[in-house]
This record gives sequence, structure tokens and C-alpha cells, in this order.
Amino acid sequence: MKLLVRAPMVERDLNRLKGVFSEIIYNPWTITGERYYEDEMIELLTREKPDGLIIELDEITEKVIRNYKGLKFIGDCRATPENIDVKSCSAYGIPLLTTPGRNAQAVAELWLSTVIMFLRNVLASMKWMEEENWIDGTTPYYLFRGNELYEKHVGFIGMGAVPRAIFKLLKPFNCKVSYYDPYLKNEIEGAEKVSLEEIFKNCEIVSVHLPSNENTREMIDEKLLNLMKEDAIFINSSRSNVVDNKKLYRVLDERKIRGAIIDVFDVEPPIGGKTIFDNLDNVILTPHIYGATFEVVNHQSKIITDKILKFIDGENLEEIIFNSDILTGES
Repeated sequence: MKLLVRAPMVERDLNRLKGVFSEIIYNPWTITGERYYEDEMIELLTREKPDGLIIELDEITEKVIRNYKGLKFIGDCRATPENIDVKSCSAYGIPLLTTPGRNAQAVAELWLSTVIMFLRNVLASMKWMEEENWIDGTTPYYLFRGNELYEKHVGFIGMGAVPRAIFKLLKPFNCKVSYYDPYLKNEIEGAEKVSLEEIFKNCEIVSVHLPSNENTREMIDEKLLNLMKEDAIFINSSRSNVVDNKKLYRVLDERKIRGAIIDVFDVEPPIGGKTIFDNLDNVILTPHIYGATFEVVNHQSKIITDKILKFIDGENLEEIIFNSDILTGES
């Protein structure tokens, strides 16, 4: 079998795959920085004729699948395959393998650091220093005195791999943790499962961890945002369109909550380099980098390799195949 790899992977895992593939073409998008769209993918697949494909950014549409029917599986180095037409893959009987949790630790660490920076007014104090304001008679100790994360009430909307990683990091801070996740069957020890409204009403830190789909678009609306405490912080590092950002802007601009930390935006990169939140002084904005570490490549490489080897061996197929409906013929 022949494998085409368009995602960055480490040599260790490529060597593991060489044991089951007679040929591996390693051409990750990171070499040129180019994302392939459907026409480029059709041309590439038609030329190379792989049996398996591993991607991260490239676009797989119904047109791609219809024009190249040689794929036995697609591996996508993402938690959810938003770059792939999942329904079309299921219709053509192509299993999808994904990498949930590949960047959970990366997101958790930056989440923790930016929350502490916000609570302690670090960015404002750095700007104050850059402007050479620290002169005789000033009292920065009092001017930038903030709050501790210790014993704060943190609420997670969604309790997948990322919030679970954050939950582990929060344990030394003795925080009270609540979560809303209607799809989670087993309760998490040390955290309280509550309603969505209770998260917004009671928590001092509200953190969104939702996938983007028909059910979650603008799920975080004005009604929920208006339930938040005046000293609460809102965080979104998942997907922008799960929040009504115009309403979030209004809540922030009117100082109805303390502030927000935002890593994802409706348009990326933002038009003209500006977001709707740029004029606010109670936000921390980052350019979708919460999951950006070198170690993520190691994580996704191992996860996708493990899944491919299990897929080939026919092991735990219902657990490892994202569109597992193809196993029952319900697609």
C-alpha cells in the first residue's frame, strides 16, 4: 500500500508506518506553507495514487472524493475534521481517523498563563513600563494590584480533552470547577456537572470548549452573556462562531463583565488586521495560537500513527473511526 502524508510528522512514527506501507510520500504542507484546496488535491491524488492519506489543513470535498476513488482511509491531524466533507466520505465508504487531544496540553498551558496575566493586570503594567511611567511618586504595587486564581470558580462549556487538561493544571489552585456537557455520560471526579445557565450565572471564569457545527453556532448568545457576574472573565479558545461576538462586544464595552480572553475570530486573518474587539482595554487577544507548540507535532504524529495501525489490524474500529456510521451502513 502507498501512503501520502501532507501533515507534519516525526521520523519515529513515519518509521513505524514503513512497516505496513510499501511506499510513503512525505510532503507536509509546512515545507511550502501552502494549503491545498480541492483542485490541487485532485491533481495530487490522481498523480500519486495513494491508498491512504494524512492531512492537516488540506481541503477534502465531495468533488475530491468523487474524482479520486482510491482512498482506503483519510487521517486528519485535527480533533474535528472541519476541512473534510464528512458526509461525502461516509457516502463513499471512506473511514476518517482524527487526532483528538493533540494540542490539549498546549492549550491548557497558555490558558492558565493568560488567565493569570489577566487577573494580575500584567499587560497593562508592561505597557505602563514601556511608556516610562515608573517615576518617583508612582505606586505600581497598588496601581496594578490584581487577583489570585486560587479558589476561583471556573466553569467549562464542553468537557473534552482540552478542559480536562486545564482541570488537571488547576488542581494546585484549589479552584471550584463546574462544567456543562450533555454528551458526557460519566461524571468527572472533583468537578460538578451543572446546567449551561448555572455556568454563566455562578462562575467567575467561563471558558468555552465547543466544536463548530449546526447545533453550536452562536450557542453563546446575549441571554447567557447577560447572566455573567460583573467580575467574571469570558474565555474562548475553541471556535469563534459558537459565540455571538457582536453581543459579546456589547457586554464588554458596557463593562457588564470584567473582561475576556479571545484566541479565535470570525474572520482569520481579520480584515485589515483588525477585530471588533481592538478598541477595548479589558480584553487579551491572541492570533489563534493557543494550540501552537512544536510538541503538538509529536502528539498528533503518535495519535494518528496509533490509529492507522489499529485500523489496519481491524482493532477497536468503532472507537477510532470518526465517521463510525460507515461500519453499520447507516451513512
